[in-house]
Amino acid sequence: MNSQDLRQLDAADLEAKIDALREDLFKVRFRHQTAQLADSSEIRKTRRTLARAMTILTERQRQATATSEV
Repeated sequence: MNSQDLRQLDAADLEAKIDALREDLFKVRFRHQTAQLADSSEIRKTRRTLARAMTILTERQRQATATSEV
């Protein structure tokens, strides 16, 4: 999922997506440790997607805080 897709989600859906990505990252790491993961780059992809989602959520929170202060 790219950043454009993530930006189209509302805050509640984005938080749900972050929770799902955290769970997915746990599962991917677990499969890697048990030697069941064929493509180890899956860890990196999941981690980066999670970071994108968290960054977008933080940007929105800061923007909401900035507009409420003015």
